[in-house]
Amino acid sequence: MKRVKISANKITSLRILGSAVLVFLKIPSAVFYIIYTLTGITDALDGYVARKTGTASEFGARLDSVSDILFYSVMLLKLFPDLSATLPKKIWWAVAFALALRILSYLTAAVKYRRFASLHTYFNKLTGAAVFAIPYFFYTRVGTVYCFAVAILAVISSGEELAIHIIGKTYNPNVKYVLSKKIRDI
Repeated sequence: MKRVKISANKITSLRILGSAVLVFLKIPSAVFYIIYTLTGITDALDGYVARKTGTASEFGARLDSVSDILFYSVMLLKLFPDLSATLPKKIWWAVAFALALRILSYLTAAVKYRRFASLHTYFNKLTGAAVFAIPYFFYTRVGTVYCFAVAILAVISSGEELAIHIIGKTYNPNVKYVLSKKIRDI
């Protein structure tokens, strides 16, 4: 029996495949939540496997970013009709501000470092987990409050990443928070 070697990039590719399948599933439904959960698990698993096997690479990091964008785009596509009909405007203003900060962060990094730079800070990871959990909470009584908290968290994490790019002299993908000594040491 041939042993199948699991690689981080294969796990990331499963997230891309799972995202494509989610487009065709009804939300909220049990099948959607099963595929959604499995697809989300790949987001945590691919980085872990890459670090444990010593196979982390620039390509893998970019593939991970692309699959994240695809995954969250599909999630937004599926949820947007319900979100737009339910959530108050103040949440949408917070989301717009978070997106503006995020775009400004990417543009700052592109000009300053001459490359695309998306950091995996603690706040970005927390925001990603909170955004991932939206479908689980949105269809409950606390859905609106939860979405507001996630929007505020997104503003904080986007602002932090922008601050890191402004403060840092060179790109360092290992910076995990704005007060990190790694920013000042570069």
